[in-house]
Amino acid sequence: MQNIIEIKDFSAPELDIYARLTEVQLLNREYPEKGMFIAESPKVIERALAAGYEPVSVLVEDKHIEGEAKEVLEKCGDIPIFTASFDVLKELTGFPLTRGLLCAMKRKPLLSTEEICAGAQRIAVLEEVMNPTNIGAIIRSAAALGMDAVVLTPGCSNPLYRRAIRVSMGTVFQIPWTIAGENWHEELKKLGFKTAAMALCDDTLSIEDERLEKEEKIAIVLGTEGDGLAAKTIAECDYTVKIPMYHGVDSLNVAAASAVAFWELRRR
Repeated sequence: MQNIIEIKDFSAPELDIYARLTEVQLLNREYPEKGMFIAESPKVIERALAAGYEPVSVLVEDKHIEGEAKEVLEKCGDIPIFTASFDVLKELTGFPLTRGLLCAMKRKPLLSTEEICAGAQRIAVLEEVMNPTNIGAIIRSAAALGMDAVVLTPGCSNPLYRRAIRVSMGTVFQIPWTIAGENWHEELKKLGFKTAAMALCDDTLSIEDERLEKEEKIAIVLGTEGDGLAAKTIAECDYTVKIPMYHGVDSLNVAAASAVAFWELRRR
């Protein structure tokens, strides 16, 4: 039987996760085993459930309990289902709910770089990409365009931040990813990967160069918005590559550039 709880007290501590805790507080770096995240919309929540993430509670607009949210709620067990009308929920969360449904879920322990790269041939490495919108868009492109895994450096925005999940359309639950240590380049080298830095340098290969396609294992490395990759990172990579451009345009947003690169480097 569903545990439906009508919201009457906005100050109830059970609602903190939706209304008052920041993304950093949800991440809980001090006690990562207690970390949580918020998934929104039935499709995204379904993908999280299918990937084995454990739901903690749900916040849902009352009209969706027997509507769009019904199938998802049936898969969530007897967790608390907090509900109210749209106007009440808008006041609680500060903005409209996407498709009328939010779900608080437990984070899972991160896998190692070696574990997510087992059997992989094409991976993406993100260095200091701090915008969660870009993180979500890159992961969505990686999933759609044939990448096997995504490795993030510690300075990146977390893929389970709410906006990143939303922009990715839940593909953060479908493609393996992890946050690597500072020596990620050495780890990938030991795993047999050649690395290709996306950078605006004079001595670069076109992303279409057949030498890249012929590599059995390759990692495409993309840098932060604006500054791009660190000089040290570029120097350590096996290749430096760029996308040919026209009309005097010298660069693309990192998310757009990633989609072009993934398409070119996909397994054929």
